[in-house]
Amino acid sequence: MVSNTAKASAPPVLLGYQQRWIGIRAPLKVGEKSRRIGLTWAEAADNVLVAAASKAAGGQTVYYLGYNQDMTVEYIQACAMWARAFDYAAGEVEEGIWPDETADKNIKTYTITFPAGHRIVALTSRPSNLRGRQGIVVIDEAAFHADLAALLKAALALLIWGGEVHIISTHDGTDNAFNELIEEIRAGKRKGELFRCTFQEAVDDGLYHRVCLRKGIPWVKDEQHEWVKDVYAFYGDDAEEELDCIPSQGGGTYLSLAILEQRSRIGVPVLRLAYKPGYEVISEPLRLADSLAWCERELAPLLAQLPKDLWSFYGMDFARNRDLSVIVPLVQEQSGRKRPPFLVELRNVPFKQQEQILFYIVSRLPNFMAGANDAGGNGAALAEAAAVEYGHNRISQVKLSEGWYRDNMPGLKADLEDGTLYDLPADRDVIGDLRAFKLVKGVARIPDTRTQEEGGSGKRHGDAGIAIALARFASRMDIELYAYTPVRLTAPATNGFDYDDDPASGWGIRGML
Repeated sequence: MVSNTAKASAPPVLLGYQQRWIGIRAPLKVGEKSRRIGLTWAEAADNVLVAAASKAAGGQTVYYLGYNQDMTVEYIQACAMWARAFDYAAGEVEEGIWPDETADKNIKTYTITFPAGHRIVALTSRPSNLRGRQGIVVIDEAAFHADLAALLKAALALLIWGGEVHIISTHDGTDNAFNELIEEIRAGKRKGELFRCTFQEAVDDGLYHRVCLRKGIPWVKDEQHEWVKDVYAFYGDDAEEELDCIPSQGGGTYLSLAILEQRSRIGVPVLRLAYKPGYEVISEPLRLADSLAWCERELAPLLAQLPKDLWSFYGMDFARNRDLSVIVPLVQEQSGRKRPPFLVELRNVPFKQQEQILFYIVSRLPNFMAGANDAGGNGAALAEAAAVEYGHNRISQVKLSEGWYRDNMPGLKADLEDGTLYDLPADRDVIGDLRAFKLVKGVARIPDTRTQEEGGSGKRHGDAGIAIALARFASRMDIELYAYTPVRLTAPATNGFDYDDDPASGWGIRGML
């Protein structure tokens, strides 16, 4: 019996993640994806719309590059289906041969031609070059193409005259050219737009609903859960790479000792303040006086030495008991290079004193621009206090997560490699914290294990490394700069004020003195 669907509303043809992918209009866009979520199917819809449009409307020829014939046939069939669905006049799929420079290499092609003169040309393997071509290049399952780097070089040449390059793939290891391309874009070394969709994200966007619709069966939440479990069980140990967009073979140290030694300098101070257990029971005024004296003695001379024309930022990793709080000021020079003039490490320092020390530093930094606080757990209170003090638009309250590390660690590594970030303290503990970043499921982050501080005075958990990463993140924040100059009146104002913003003699903040 066929169920009655007369009252059912038609769902969107494309699921949310498919819509988001084709909604990205950029010269270069790269999508890392799970297996079998229909991203190429959505790409085919977009390609038909572009190829069917007139030149005046932005129409272009589309070149699809697969690495085998089966996937190419599947793609061109999807394009033909979309052309019919959109009711576009188009020629039949034609088979042909791509004129390649390599001797004895015949690349089979499938072509759909539209009345506007643009075509969709699907190739069954990688051409040796794309010279003389113009349009959109789609590289499907890019991680599995032979010599992807050379193919990218040829494809990106099309961008000069207004073409686009769309790259779609699951992962095939951390050392693959596809993953390296993503890392370059995340690090800001290459311009491009990134897209990511795991299997679970696709399910959350309605993938299983669509499976049920195609099968003609009702959607049941418990059955969806079992279906997802079965899919993950099918992929077994490969599920993280095939379904969760986590490249395999990752597990080593992320930042090499050679690079860190090259970017370190003896003489950059690391100021350490540690209190013994029970210190917090002393009355707060006495404690604040104690830490203020420490600031005046240790921090004031260093802050006074900073040139007044520098821009400054900070990052702070927070801890109260077990680990360290680390504050990393970061100054940016005219050249754009950045360095920490000093680091501050706080162990067993009460909350209010940590706030006092942070504010003491930030209020004296030259041309302070932005800061980033670890806002996880107890750090949320200090992060919020800093945002209230210096502006929510200038203080980022960061919840450290896998996604944050994924987006920001490639940039930190790139800045260290090219010398944009330099003059780190040549301090064994600080270098050890930076070396603590490991590739965990393809993402550079701090593992759960802790290290012993030099001298055995306490445990460390990559604290200085996280603070440096936060400071670098703050230096990349988009903030609005503005200046203020009071205007002097030519004559005393009738309201008793000599300046528009400055009270006349005899007036105070709360009224007449």
